[in-house]
Amino acid sequence: MTPQQQTLWIRHPRACSDARAAGGVVVRDARIVEAVPAGDRPATPIDATFDASEHVLLPGLVNTHHHFYQTLTRAYSPALNKELFPWLTTLYEVWANLDEAQLAVASELAMVELLMSGCTTVADHHYVFSGALEHAIDVQVETARRLGVRAALTRGSMSVGRDDGGLPPQSVVQDEATILDESARLIDAYHQRGDGAMTTIALAPCSPFSVSRELMQASARLAEDCDVRLHTHLAETEDETAYCQRLFGMRPLDYLEAVGWLTARTWLAHGIHFDDAEVARLGAAGTGIAHCPSSNMVLGSGLCRTLDLEAAGCPVGLAVDGSASNDHSNLAEEMRQALLLGRLRYAPSRVTHDDVIRWATRGSAACLGRDDIGGLAPGQQADLALFRLDEPRFSGAENPIAALLLCGAHRADRVMVAGQWRVTEGQPVGVDLDALLARHDQAARALRRAR
Repeated sequence: MTPQQQTLWIRHPRACSDARAAGGVVVRDARIVEAVPAGDRPATPIDATFDASEHVLLPGLVNTHHHFYQTLTRAYSPALNKELFPWLTTLYEVWANLDEAQLAVASELAMVELLMSGCTTVADHHYVFSGALEHAIDVQVETARRLGVRAALTRGSMSVGRDDGGLPPQSVVQDEATILDESARLIDAYHQRGDGAMTTIALAPCSPFSVSRELMQASARLAEDCDVRLHTHLAETEDETAYCQRLFGMRPLDYLEAVGWLTARTWLAHGIHFDDAEVARLGAAGTGIAHCPSSNMVLGSGLCRTLDLEAAGCPVGLAVDGSASNDHSNLAEEMRQALLLGRLRYAPSRVTHDDVIRWATRGSAACLGRDDIGGLAPGQQADLALFRLDEPRFSGAENPIAALLLCGAHRADRVMVAGQWRVTEGQPVGVDLDALLARHDQAARALRRAR
């Protein structure tokens, strides 16, 4: 379909996550122009139709936190069976050798994997910069444009290395002037504003244990001046809490507020270890939380208080996190993990499949500061994910929407971004998947050899 030439009706889906669009949606010029009630026909004149009677229709899924480069170090033996801090110190020695060609193929693989899982907006937190990785975000922008996905790319940073009490090696630590200058350059070069933006840039100092207080404060000022969002890891483990108390004399959230980050401009990765008063403060500020269930389980980090945070006023989104702590980039599978982990934290009656779909769509969009994606209402972007239920795992399922999570959907049959089909019959459009996998495997082997 060429959306500028045709008005397309995605017709009569088998099921739809939004009852107001049970009869499908009409797409024109990269937007949804009509949500069709069950059994009705569109009021809008139609040029073409797509029969969705065998598909479950969702808004395109929105990922809120990832580390694309980590697809090169999945299931890495020296890092297995470790908690966060020793896991990081083990892998930093590998990641310090990344070059731009390796990052490019890692980013492409991560974006393609996300796209195939029904994800239409990808987010990445890249903070590893060395002499061989000076233009990492530029590489990612080019890759996202070529694949036709929406990308929320964050200019991460690390300014405190091991010589100064931080975790990362000195080879991936940058001085603060370089970090801020590069951040400003990227915003000016790539950040798009308004509805339909395909590429956005946010500022993302890595964590309290790898950047200075001064850099956190300067990043907050730059984000406000340039009107972009802020992102970082926070309250992921009890070790982090102990580190902040030892180094700063305060808990992680107190530190976040002290450096000017406790605002609605910020979304946080993980956000696990908050007490009741801190949850209330986060909600009052409107700070978003990127929930990373698989990573939290793999590293034994803890259980995020998703419902409490959401009830307090926090946008809660869903994220796959890095592929070295997950170890996949599949947002459909992450929805099932979020459902199961949420029921372990709360109860089956309190965390439903509808809740998790909301986190993966509208909640994630809100974390990124957007209301033009994550839904099926007229005026929103035509970002759609359509799933078939024709695998053995779905046989006998009575509720198609619930089956996506309970039976474990993992691959979308069709994915549309901004009115363009980017996945058809389960395959990414314009991507030689076999060749991509071969290049990715070669890059992973080379990175491991360079350690």
